[in-house]
Amino acid sequence: MVRSPARRFAPAVLLLASTFLAAGCTVPALAPRTEAQPAGPSGTAPTWQACPEVAEELVGRTAPGMRYECTRIQVPRNWADGTAATAGPGAGETFEIALLRARSTDQRDRIGSLLINPGGPGGSGVDTAVYLSFPAALGGLPTAVTDRFDIVGFDPRGVGRSSPVKCISDANLDASFGYDPDPESQQSFDGLVALNQRIGRECGDRYGDQLALYGTEQAAHDIDAIRAAVGDEKLTYLGYSYGTLLGATYAQLYPERVRALVLDGAVDPRLDQVASSESQAKGFERAFDNFSLWCSSNPDRCPIAPSAREAVTSAIDKARVSPVRGDDGREATPGWIFYAVVSSLYTEAGWEQLAQAIDELAGGDATEVFRLADAYAGREPDGTYSNLFDANLAVNCADEAEKPSREQIRELQSQWREQYPLFGPALAVGLLACTEWPGGRDPYPTGAADGAPPILVVGTTGDPATPYEQTPALAEMLGVGRVLTWEGEGHTAYPQTDCISAAVDAYLVDLTVPAEGKSCPPQ
Repeated sequence: MVRSPARRFAPAVLLLASTFLAAGCTVPALAPRTEAQPAGPSGTAPTWQACPEVAEELVGRTAPGMRYECTRIQVPRNWADGTAATAGPGAGETFEIALLRARSTDQRDRIGSLLINPGGPGGSGVDTAVYLSFPAALGGLPTAVTDRFDIVGFDPRGVGRSSPVKCISDANLDASFGYDPDPESQQSFDGLVALNQRIGRECGDRYGDQLALYGTEQAAHDIDAIRAAVGDEKLTYLGYSYGTLLGATYAQLYPERVRALVLDGAVDPRLDQVASSESQAKGFERAFDNFSLWCSSNPDRCPIAPSAREAVTSAIDKARVSPVRGDDGREATPGWIFYAVVSSLYTEAGWEQLAQAIDELAGGDATEVFRLADAYAGREPDGTYSNLFDANLAVNCADEAEKPSREQIRELQSQWREQYPLFGPALAVGLLACTEWPGGRDPYPTGAADGAPPILVVGTTGDPATPYEQTPALAEMLGVGRVLTWEGEGHTAYPQTDCISAAVDAYLVDLTVPAEGKSCPPQ
């Protein structure tokens, strides 16, 4: 169940670390339920209501000098060529889309709205808009941007507060995350197949043929409804991770309505499921190698030095025989350890936490392993989950035109075990999720954004979840993409350094496109 999760925010910011999205961990704070209003060019402007309580519930306070307002709009469940479908699943019905607007009291020379998507799919843009409204020193956006734009976050269809899709039981999510990431025996592999079939039945029984309506192209049409609802003639957009795919899809559907798009942590839309999973396997192996090198070079900060890979592999192997039991009664099985590792690779700051967690596990304490894994999974202390992974599966599986067979997946598991020993098998068997998914398919377009202005595509050389190779590929596919490179570690780049921030800010505010081949150093 490895995915390209919602963008992670700097864990060094202790004030916000416990509530920021941790690889997709959402906080159960609800925006006020304002009356949903029709959206689109013919719809009336929505009514916004003050909602400072969203920031207070997420972070404990509002950002200094920021006002928060919320609203909801209605969009067709089924768009046909950008209009409401008159036949087929969902025809004549609507979804509610939740929006939050953060506006600086120092705003001047307003340009418009900056629409935010944090990725996932399944991440909450409402939450992310709150986090990004805080000062840059706390991981938020630079004042160069917040002084000129309203920061508008939305939960995409099926996510969080926006007509959420919820169909996977907490027990089945626990079983999925705890399952062996490399089920070698046929019996163990068949058990994973059966688990994915149960999950598929849960969701198929509840949503039936409407599962296909959660795809990316449908959500891209929703974005245009949001653009019209906030009163912008053209879209200014910041998308992270999966949000780059959503933004690229919008650019293909509505190129003439693009003002500026920043696509950070690029996804190559032309990769099928298998190629995308292999790309992630390569990316995570590379990121783990970088972690291992740091570990051996910093033994005073890395208690599992000099061989981090051996320590992690040994921990997983031991857990297959005698897993450590946590304080809540769960056993730290190979799956939970694996996801603790995955979670820690999204930011360089997570490396030291991972080393400490594996060292403590060897001493019989699984607390940190569960903390890291639960942050990735979005699991609350009481054992409940947000709908992050329900939405993640619904979107990902609706998007895929083809699905590999179980036999093909079993073969890939063996092949990738040799090529990418720590992450390959898990990425291979993760393909079972969509293979056993019951919904229809609604693939997104994969072509040029003819007629769009230059689009900024940002990539990080050490990115595990959206490996850097996908950045120039997305820029090339769009035809109007301009690559900005960060020579850093972790998932996504903006606003990590002054160099990256200066380039992105200039593009968003003044539409100044970085020079061809622009690259920023790690610090």
